[in-house]
Amino acid sequence: MNTLEDMRFGKERALYASRGLTLQNCRFEGAEDGESALKESAEILARDCFFDLRYPLWHVRGARLERCEMTQNCRAALWYDKDVTISGCTMNGIKAVRECADVHVADTHISSPEFGWKSRGIVLENSSLDSEYAFFGSRGIRASGLRFEGKYSFQYTHDVRIEKSELHTKDAFWHAKNVTVTDSEVDGEYLGWYSEGLTLIRCHIRGTQPLCYCKKLRLIDCTMENCDLAFEYSDVRAVVRGRIDSVKNPHRGRVIADEIGEIITTPDSVYPVHAEIVRRGDKVG
Repeated sequence: MNTLEDMRFGKERALYASRGLTLQNCRFEGAEDGESALKESAEILARDCFFDLRYPLWHVRGARLERCEMTQNCRAALWYDKDVTISGCTMNGIKAVRECADVHVADTHISSPEFGWKSRGIVLENSSLDSEYAFFGSRGIRASGLRFEGKYSFQYTHDVRIEKSELHTKDAFWHAKNVTVTDSEVDGEYLGWYSEGLTLIRCHIRGTQPLCYCKKLRLIDCTMENCDLAFEYSDVRAVVRGRIDSVKNPHRGRVIADEIGEIITTPDSVYPVHAEIVRRGDKVG
């Protein structure tokens, strides 16, 4: 591979269509305000580089970014890429990843509204993400040790697996399909509405009106905090340790908890309420 070290690139398409290139301690910045520095490139290794210009990595096939920094000016950094590894980086530009495939992120902090849209095969390990509308319409997401802060995450996603993570987010997993979250904290209002095949295993769930209008919803050995009006019109099989503040009009299935503060079955329910609701304490003796 050719190596460029300690260089500055500020012009538009400065390294357009490069092949087999190592960038060491290079800076993409300058008054020229050039965009698309590495567009249509392949087999790029960038180490300790600084990106302060727009659209640097579009239509790239095979890239490794190590200990790089992308500023807020580095907007829409990775679009239409395939086979990208990002490790030990800081990413701050809006719309950082879109319509990409096979992107592996590790030990990285990301602050990027609209991150990860319409992509497939995104893997995140031991990273943090601040975003709104993260992962919209993406497929094949895997996350472990993720700390997420934001709103409207994982909407319209398919085939998602999350473990040992903290998700502080409202309106998460709306219309999502085939999602499993394990050993995680899920904190936010209106969790999982309209989802299909959402499974939560040994999770701590916090927030008002969770898990309504769901199909094939499963909770296995979870705990719930400040969760009222849960499961409205859902097809649910839930085993909960501890208390649920209130359960309202679940459509079908079974809800079991140690304590349920209020069971609400209203005569004006739009759908028939066929679910079995069990307080463990009521069954003692």
